[in-house]
Amino acid sequence: MIAWAIKLSTMIFGHTEFAVRLPSVIAMAVTLAYLVLISKRWIGPRTALSTAIITQGILEFNVGGLLATPDGLQAAAWAAATYHLARAYESNNRLQWLITGACFGFGMLSKYTMVIFLPGALAYGVFSPTHRKRLAGIRPYVAGLLGSAMFAPVIFWNARHNWSSVRHVAHLGGANEEFALHLNYLGDYLASQAGLLSPIVFLLILAAWALVVKKRYERDHWIYPFLFWNSFPMFAGFALLSLHTRVYGNWPGAAYSTASVLMAAFFAGKGQPKVGTQGASTEIPSRANSYVKKRHPALRLWPWTVGTSYGITALVLLHTLWPVLPIPAKMDRTAMEMAGWQELGEKARQMVLQMPNPDKTFLFGFRYQISSELAFYVPGQPQTVSINRWARPNVYDYWWKDEDLLGWDAIGVTRSHKKQLNQVFDRVDPPVKLQVFRQTVFSKQRGTTNELVKTFYLYRAYGFRGGLRWAPPEEFDARKTTSVN
Repeated sequence: MIAWAIKLSTMIFGHTEFAVRLPSVIAMAVTLAYLVLISKRWIGPRTALSTAIITQGILEFNVGGLLATPDGLQAAAWAAATYHLARAYESNNRLQWLITGACFGFGMLSKYTMVIFLPGALAYGVFSPTHRKRLAGIRPYVAGLLGSAMFAPVIFWNARHNWSSVRHVAHLGGANEEFALHLNYLGDYLASQAGLLSPIVFLLILAAWALVVKKRYERDHWIYPFLFWNSFPMFAGFALLSLHTRVYGNWPGAAYSTASVLMAAFFAGKGQPKVGTQGASTEIPSRANSYVKKRHPALRLWPWTVGTSYGITALVLLHTLWPVLPIPAKMDRTAMEMAGWQELGEKARQMVLQMPNPDKTFLFGFRYQISSELAFYVPGQPQTVSINRWARPNVYDYWWKDEDLLGWDAIGVTRSHKKQLNQVFDRVDPPVKLQVFRQTVFSKQRGTTNELVKTFYLYRAYGFRGGLRWAPPEEFDARKTTSVN
């Protein structure tokens, strides 16, 4: 989905950074709009305002709106599916069920973790005395079939390619590791969630989930358990997975969108919805709100929650433009990821033009990230290659075959010296170093004008002999496939 969205955007606005990032910006805007709709319809306008304020300040949501990754599109699908599923459970309207299914399919095309939406949606229905009867009809299952049908092309492609994507996801989930349960990664997982959300937001979301478990809400206010089942399973599932393998911090991100509504309802809203009303727009006191207001210590944290969220996000975004945080250059993730690509693209293009036969010279990296950056920042935006033999498999294995490039020369870019290139080329010249520096507000105080962030190594390689595709380092590897078509 992110590829299709970028393609459409660049067709309209050209191959620019603005066009590449625009789908993520729009997706997060859609996400936040749906969160406000959920808050206003079933809880009330004050909670809707609080939801709007806090979600604009959370770092993870801001990052999701700037980076061209699948996460923003999945978040939009998650929020939209949540809103329409709530309306479908509420009214059993056929159209709302179908829209829910379509949003689920959109999310599945965006990111595989969208599949966790289904068990949460089903669990709410099973445990809800208010809406359990909806599951006796055919409409929920038609919605599920619609979403699955939208995802069918992905299943078909995987079936034809030895389940390559499934193998990749299984490897990320620890399929290559001997099964064992331990606490080695749980702390990292929890710390990453606190870092991406801000520590107080993370604590308040945990507290909101706990209040739902304790049933600190009016019995007929079904939206609270609904939001719990919509958000908690994603967090809990990856917490359990972290007991076996490392979990990336952004994986449960979509679920926090609707969890933020629950948090705002308990700790920032002034009341809860009228019992039995549809589209409630006024809030009245309730036992749940009374409990939080009088006895829950987290209620006093709300101003700090908003302030620290905006403060952390503002510092991180400012640091990407002008380094203001006293972070050592080698640990500055924003500079490591963002700096030097324009300069690298121009240097690579110059070296291609200096080769004996520029028209038979390709550009490559050892990782898809560098290959993709070259494809964007090299003048003319040429097609590029990723030599995956010693790294990990990725989509470049399906875009290029050895016979497409046999005998060609190449300019390669790596982040460290690579002697293995002699295995796939007839001759390789010593690398040319391209150093990337940063200047911070602390540079003068340290007596320096520039600080080294990273070094690129650019290789002139001649006579490609083959060897693009990833070679499994071990006999058993979950990613190993029999062929690539």
